[in-house]
Amino acid sequence: MSFKLLHFADAHIDMANFGRHDPESGLPVRVMDFLKSLDTIVDAAIEEKVDLVIFAGDAYKDRSPQPTFQREWGRRIMRLSNAGIPTLLLVGNHDLSPSIGRAHALEEFKTLEVQNVFVADEPRFYRAGELAGLPVQVMAMPWINRSGMMAFFDLKASEQTDIYAELEDKVNEMVWAWIEEADDSLPTIFTAHASVQGAAFGGERTVMLGTDLTLSGSLVRNPQFDYVALGHIHKPQNLGGGPGPGEPPETPGAPNQPPVIYPGSIERVDFGEAEDRKYYIIAELGDGPARVHWHELTGIRRFIDRRITLQHDKDVNGQLRKTLPEPAAMQEAIVRLVIDYPRDWEALIDETALREQALGAFEFHLVKRPQAEARIRLPEDQSIGSLTPLELLDLYWKSDKNISGDDRASLAKLAEEVLQQVNRGGDAEE
Repeated sequence: MSFKLLHFADAHIDMANFGRHDPESGLPVRVMDFLKSLDTIVDAAIEEKVDLVIFAGDAYKDRSPQPTFQREWGRRIMRLSNAGIPTLLLVGNHDLSPSIGRAHALEEFKTLEVQNVFVADEPRFYRAGELAGLPVQVMAMPWINRSGMMAFFDLKASEQTDIYAELEDKVNEMVWAWIEEADDSLPTIFTAHASVQGAAFGGERTVMLGTDLTLSGSLVRNPQFDYVALGHIHKPQNLGGGPGPGEPPETPGAPNQPPVIYPGSIERVDFGEAEDRKYYIIAELGDGPARVHWHELTGIRRFIDRRITLQHDKDVNGQLRKTLPEPAAMQEAIVRLVIDYPRDWEALIDETALREQALGAFEFHLVKRPQAEARIRLPEDQSIGSLTPLELLDLYWKSDKNISGDDRASLAKLAEEVLQQVNRGGDAEE
């Protein structure tokens, strides 16, 4: 039996943090960039006559999308519905309200019982026939916040670290129970909006240790899965068997492991993704290993990120102009130039000339970072060897006038969590 799946994730269609509005549609041009990629994916699903579409979470940038953006997302999903293609929508962390009882951003598809559209807003095992009669099994793990997970598993509050460890144990037990119930003769897909141990994060993520429910690598690489469809991390990658981004379907992978794939976001979200290519996946399941096709999304808006640290004050503007690409190369791109320089050289920078050079860019960001010389002085009765890493970091942060007291407190808390994580041995599997 041959079964064709289309998998994409992290659409974030209302990410309008750069640029202008389109005068004809009234939409932000950046939103139109994301919708263009989404149209490409929907067109491919219809043209390829796929059996199932899985969207692995994060339709929007936040939990309260504007009605206009909901309309545009709904139009694309309805095209899949009207084409008779079953579509499973996972709720991601950006789609979910932190308040218990509040509707999530994909609620209307569930409330209105849209034909061929299924919304996974809690962990569920879709058995054969439960997704529009399809001969496939799908184990779905949407993003659920800590309180929601505790309610789902009927757990009582305790220390945060203990709760997350207990939640991970409960998730593992639940998925293993699903695996034992699964029919070995049918394709089995596991899909989740979550972090996985060993995954490489992109530049889009602000690290908040202890707040992600992390799935173990051994769980997602279970050989009883035919395919693992993930969302949440924007960097395209395959953590299991089969090809990685841009590789042909025949690329050999790890033996006895299913493809474990983050396709990444459908458009570049920020400068942390400046070098990332963007993809959706079509996988063919059936006898033998899955055949995975990475389809690159073309026409993605370019992000150009340049940085220079001025070492001398000779021809400062010449140095800066050479750091930027030629004007033609910046046409319609989102460009950032970060300049580190001694504060005394501020008057040597001709900002107007730089903006003229980048005039054809879609948007130009000039980030000036003047540096003032600062010396870190230790108390007379202390040496470096007598201070803990946290005390040394606090001295360093105090030497930087750009770091406020509140920022120092936040950094200290994060540093403490990192050190605790290192002392526990990190996330590495046993």
